Amino acid sequence: MLIPDLVLLAVVLALAAWRLFAPAGRPALRIAAVAVGIVVAVAQWALCGFTWQALPAYPVLVLSAVPPLRTRRLLSWSGRLAFVAIAAATVGVWILPAVPTLPPPDGRHAVGTQVYRWTDTAREEPATPDPSDRRSVIAQAWYPATGGEHASGARVPYIDGTGRMPAQVSVMPGFMLSRYHQIDTHAEIKAPLASRDRPWPVVIFSPGYGAPRAVYTGLATQLASRGFVVVVLDHPYESAVTQLPDGQVVGTRETVRPGERDRIPYMTRQQAVRVADVRFVVDQLARPEVMALRGGRIDASRVAVIGHSFGGAAAIAASSEDPRVVAAANIDGTPYGDLPYRQLTRPFLLLQSDYAETHHSDFFVNGNGQLLAHTTAPGFRYEIKRANHYSFTDAPFFFASPGRWLLAQVMGGGRGPAATQQATADILAAFLTGPLTGAAADLAATAARYPDVAGGAVEPTAARSASTARH
Repeated sequence: MLIPDLVLLAVVLALAAWRLFAPAGRPALRIAAVAVGIVVAVAQWALCGFTWQALPAYPVLVLSAVPPLRTRRLLSWSGRLAFVAIAAATVGVWILPAVPTLPPPDGRHAVGTQVYRWTDTAREEPATPDPSDRRSVIAQAWYPATGGEHASGARVPYIDGTGRMPAQVSVMPGFMLSRYHQIDTHAEIKAPLASRDRPWPVVIFSPGYGAPRAVYTGLATQLASRGFVVVVLDHPYESAVTQLPDGQVVGTRETVRPGERDRIPYMTRQQAVRVADVRFVVDQLARPEVMALRGGRIDASRVAVIGHSFGGAAAIAASSEDPRVVAAANIDGTPYGDLPYRQLTRPFLLLQSDYAETHHSDFFVNGNGQLLAHTTAPGFRYEIKRANHYSFTDAPFFFASPGRWLLAQVMGGGRGPAATQQATADILAAFLTGPLTGAAADLAATAARYPDVAGGAVEPTAARSASTARH
């Protein structure tokens, strides 16, 4: 929540308390205070734009100036209760703050960011009927940047579609995200890539199904601050909101073919589309103007692919198909199609939320168990206790602290997104250091720093038995 929002909320609640508990006390001064409150409301609107959370505050401002009425006792108490309800609503709606707050990354490096909107002229867009449409892929790079504090000037919007948001973005109405472009990502747009004597390692991140790349900003900046160039993708027409290279803003379009009784064939096709997106992005990263990233150097010849949920499946598939992918990490993702039966020849990490809270499906348990059983490269599995499926994303930050606490009572995830993302970034960094840089890193010691993270290296025989067991 931004300072103008906090000031407006504080002023409105103070006026409401005055009107309730001292309705006859110094009415002229109270009316003057209401005038000040109206000025604050106008200033908040001018500085921050329209805020739907402020709507209950406006009637409170007006009613605070109304003198106490001489009415029957029952009517008087009814009016007070109604006023209390409106005043309470001014607090309740701020459970979903207009501008959520993300914690700053805690690694040693400052973070920069840059957005690329590419078109693959060699591929048709499978989600549209026009055969002339070419496939677009949006990539946002988060990377170690030169400098300390991020700049206070121009910043990249947190999410695509500002001012043209679809009516529905995942489970949230689009209007609720109208000010999300004001979220502080703790990164400087187009900052120079930090210099060092060797290229920076590259990680490609594929989001969960329907999730915009934006909701992985917290995790991406954490990993970037630890010394990785993290390229987070938007897969158009699958993401809930994407701005294409021509400026068009599009949402999700599912194509289930006649005769298909469930979404599994569609998801299997999308898995292949994602892998093609990843391979195209690896091609683009090798271009000199991208590889330089404003003066620094990146190593696009050896990349890792990680993903959350459906993105985890795409990461596995990419590692089995593209020799430039030297490691893969699956964060809480279910593999589709023949993926569980492929033999992985590159290091693989399964990082999952608490089974007791997420209740992973048999497809998840058996599929990942088969993958670990068939791998000929080092395989690892870790489970983060008290984390649920959404703890890896920014979605819990869209709620204020009381709202996050209430959600945790219903859905689990009491560990919280900040602690979950910190542990995830540390474990990922330790896992990726060897395959990407050749340097030694003790993954077991890193995980052991978190007493509520369980798991370790997985032997193929143990993985076979784990494929039929629920954790």
